[in-house]
Amino acid sequence: MKIVIAGAGIGGLTAGAALLGKGFDVTILEQAKALGEIGAGVQLSPNATRVLYRLGVGERLEGLACEPPGKRVRLWNTGQTWPLFDLGAASREVYGYPYLTVHRADLHQALVDAVRAFSADAIRLNEKVEGIVQKGGKVEVQTTSGGVYEADLLIGADGVHSRVRRALFGPDEPVYSGVMAWRGVIDIEKLPEHMRTLYGTNWVGPGAHVIHYPLRGHNLVNFVGAVERDGWQVESWSERGTIDECLADFKGWHEDVRAMISAIDVPYKWALMIREPMTRWTSGRATLLGDACHPTLPFLAQGAGMALEDGYLIARCLARYDNDLPRALGRYEALRLDRTSRIVRGAAANTTRFHNPALAHAEGAAEYVDREWSEERVKERYNWLFEYNVDTVEV
Repeated sequence: MKIVIAGAGIGGLTAGAALLGKGFDVTILEQAKALGEIGAGVQLSPNATRVLYRLGVGERLEGLACEPPGKRVRLWNTGQTWPLFDLGAASREVYGYPYLTVHRADLHQALVDAVRAFSADAIRLNEKVEGIVQKGGKVEVQTTSGGVYEADLLIGADGVHSRVRRALFGPDEPVYSGVMAWRGVIDIEKLPEHMRTLYGTNWVGPGAHVIHYPLRGHNLVNFVGAVERDGWQVESWSERGTIDECLADFKGWHEDVRAMISAIDVPYKWALMIREPMTRWTSGRATLLGDACHPTLPFLAQGAGMALEDGYLIARCLARYDNDLPRALGRYEALRLDRTSRIVRGAAANTTRFHNPALAHAEGAAEYVDREWSEERVKERYNWLFEYNVDTVEV
């Protein structure tokens, strides 16, 4: 089977490596002129790292990633701290694989190398999808540079603004969530000694929250600050903001949070948009994966994990039903629709949990955090995510 994948992001590369490993003929079209990823971190829970180890990428990432011993919740103004869950050795023992925090560029390069180890020229750069035609049992992909690629299957892994999704199902209708986010990467040497923690941390407060965790051998810190506000609805990861504007959004917050903001080289800001989960991803000989079909708010840290799972499982389904494409794609959708929709809705629900008005005052906050982040509630929200096994689900 000849397969074209639109998009050389995390999901497209994962699918490419998994499919090439099973003997498929794969071409990956990437609109960028050069491969690279944005300067930001990503959290990979054990359901996601399982995929990377199965693709032979996990061991390489260990030297570049961090393995936090756990995560903590801190209160926005006092800094009061509660444990969220243990990671490190506990993650490996309970789930079989580590919880890693990694720079997106490092993850991306490791997946590029995995694809090229199978096929040196599988990735074609400067090839932006312009049109899709399905006829005669084939799918034809036309690119803006004039390229024409014929395949048995097209996989749209071209992100939240997917041109493949638009061609198959028409334009989507994103709605502003009321929350915008700041991001930045910080040199840990710019932070006071007491802030150079190995732990991942969720700061929670009324109308806003902050997440930070270490990257690259604890030499960097990834910062994300989400705040409820109007006036910014640009859904882009490359829009620059200013330190002063970011500080203003976190006025009154703990000095540790404000110290991190002040240490960011360039703060970027983006609007967080909500899209209802799609009810189907496939049309004829074309289907979707990753952010192209289930874009999510980042508040369960599962965006990359879903793309990794998608890419691995579509390869399993296509290998299992290699002579019956409709059945393979039907099984892929059936495996993924409920799980990804649940994640999308769970991430949206965390906005309310992280930003609850009860967090405004220390007295009410302690009771609220003790309840919402009790061991029972945490297990309820996260165990089903982390336990997912891409090797044992029935295809």
